[in-house]
Amino acid sequence: MKKNFTKMAIIAIAALTMSMTAQAQMPTFNNGDNLVSFGIGFGGYYTGAFYNNASSIPAISFYYEKCVKDNLFDDKSSLGIGGMVGYTSAKWSDYWKVSNTVIGVRGALHYAFVDKLDTYAGLMLGYNIVSWNYYSSWIGGSSNSSSAVVLSGFLGARYYFTDNVAAFAEVGYGVANINLGLSLKF
Repeated sequence: MKKNFTKMAIIAIAALTMSMTAQAQMPTFNNGDNLVSFGIGFGGYYTGAFYNNASSIPAISFYYEKCVKDNLFDDKSSLGIGGMVGYTSAKWSDYWKVSNTVIGVRGALHYAFVDKLDTYAGLMLGYNIVSWNYYSSWIGGSSNSSSAVVLSGFLGARYYFTDNVAAFAEVGYGVANINLGLSLKF
């Protein structure tokens, strides 16, 4: 019985895979399309996960992207440019607080391997602003900020539920290492 179930599962997966590749993959990101996305991030240095007694605001990110060229390599590829703004903060007890803001310009190469799925890879040139406050009853308070130019890469995918609404997942450094969210295309 178990062998029959395994064979049937393998056949079903193979049939599903062949049907997906047999369909015409239509590009999901075309010249002139605009995307606005909102994401929640997980992981990263400033989330407070590495410290005891830490509370943190999850990383939130806003993205904008415009398709500037479709049919880049073939009829399933396109190029988009845009930007992102992200913020997170963490607080440890009543003594230490760190906030992190990232503002960046992004470029992404999109490719439609499967219908309704927009996969992409890209680069971001950004500015990372870190500020911290420290308070101790022994030495009083202190605060500082630092900033740096950052260059990072990212990989992502958007699955379109309708022609204009998609869920996305992205890995790479922004304000967090993993971002999940919702995209609207207009």
